[in-house]
Amino acid sequence: MRDYENNKGTMMIDGVSSVDIANKFGTPVYVTDEQIVRENYRNIYNAFAQYMPTEVHYACKANTNLAILSILNQEGSHIDAVSIGEVLTCLKAGFPAERIMYTGVNVSDEELAQVVQTGCRINLDSRSELERLAKITTDIPISFRITPGVASGHSEKVMTGGKGSKFGIPMNQVIDTYARAKDLGFDVKGIHAHTGSGGMTTDPFTDVVDVLCEMVNRIEEEVNIKLEFLDFGGGIGVPYRPHDPEADLNELAILITDTIQEETDIKTVALEPGRFIVCDSTVLLTKCVDIKEAGMKKFVGVDAGFNTLIRPALYDSYHYVAVANKFNKAGVAKYEVVGPICKSGDYIAHDRALPEMEEGDIVAVYCGGAYGFSMSSNYNSRPRCAEVLVNNGEAELIREREDFEDLWRHQIVPARLSK
Repeated sequence: MRDYENNKGTMMIDGVSSVDIANKFGTPVYVTDEQIVRENYRNIYNAFAQYMPTEVHYACKANTNLAILSILNQEGSHIDAVSIGEVLTCLKAGFPAERIMYTGVNVSDEELAQVVQTGCRINLDSRSELERLAKITTDIPISFRITPGVASGHSEKVMTGGKGSKFGIPMNQVIDTYARAKDLGFDVKGIHAHTGSGGMTTDPFTDVVDVLCEMVNRIEEEVNIKLEFLDFGGGIGVPYRPHDPEADLNELAILITDTIQEETDIKTVALEPGRFIVCDSTVLLTKCVDIKEAGMKKFVGVDAGFNTLIRPALYDSYHYVAVANKFNKAGVAKYEVVGPICKSGDYIAHDRALPEMEEGDIVAVYCGGAYGFSMSSNYNSRPRCAEVLVNNGEAELIREREDFEDLWRHQIVPARLSK
C-alpha cells in the first residue's frame, strides 16, 4: 500500500492536491499516478529478466484505459488479453500484434475468427477450440492453457487453476491435445497455466511451475515438440492493508527461473501480472454527501457505490480509506462508508476509524487501479465516473465522465411504443 505526502492536512498525489483534483474533475473520480505504473512494471520485469529472457504479459482486464495501456506500451510490456475487445483496445493503444497473447475461454467461432484476423498470438483453452481454429487456419503459432490442479487467490471467485475449473485443458488430456495439434499442422510454441488472482505467497507459483516443467518434458519426449516458452499466470498479490507484507519479487524470480533452467530447455519465461502493476497506482476520490447515525452505527454516505467500485460488495475485499482534506487528523470514531446504490450490500468500508466527518469531505479509497473502473457499471442508471492521470505535478483527464445521454445512446424504442 502506497504512502502519500501530507501537505498541511491535504493528501498529495505526485505533487498534486487530491482536493484540487476532486474540485476540478468532480467526484467520484479515479486518479492514477503514472510513475507508479512505470515503477511497478520495471520492478517485476527486472526481477525476472536478470535471470533469463522474460516477457511480462500485462493482464489488461485489470485496467484497459488507453492512457494506462499507452504507458505500458512505452515500457515494452506484452499483453494478456481475454476477449476480442481487449485485443482491439490494445491494438488501438499502439501495441503490435506480436506482443498480444489472446487467452479466451468458451470462445465462439465468430470471436476466434476475429482474433485470427488481428494477427496476435493465440493461447488455446480447449480441445474444441483447437479443432474449430483448425477450420479457420493452421498457419499460425499457438500454445495451450492447461489446468494444473493448483489454485490461488484472495477469493474462491478468482481461483482458476484448481481441479474441475472451467479453464484450460485437463491434465489427463494434455499430451493427446499437443499430439493432435501437431497432426493438424500447427506450430506449437508454448504452455500456460493460471492459478488465480492475488496470491500472496510463492508456493502456488512454484507449484504450478513444477507442474509445467514436468509437462514440458513429457511433451518433448512423447510428442516430439520442443516448446520455446513457459507462461505461468496468476496475479502476484499486493498489500491492501497498511501492514500487509509485499511480495518478494526477487525470491519468486529466483525460485521460478532456477526451476525452469534446471529442469527444461525452455528459453523464455512469461508471467501475467495485472493487479501488481496498476492496483496501488490509483486512488478513488469520492465526496461525503450524507452523515447518518443509526443506533450503534455511524454512516458516511459517499457518492461512489458498488457501481463505481464493486470489489468490497462482490468479494468482501478490504480497501484502506483516508480523508483527503483531513490527512493530518487522527480517527476519532468508527464509521461505515456506504454508497448511493439502492442495495444494503452497497458499501466501501466497514467499521473504519476516521476523523470527525462532515458533508463535503473527500474520502480517498486506496488501491483502486485494478478491477476498479474496469468492473464499474451503470447500475441504478448512474453514469460512470471520470479518470485522471497525474504525472510530475500535472493532472490530466484520461476518461470523460459519462452523462445521462450515454445511458440511452444505444437504446431504441419501437415507434409503436411512442404513440
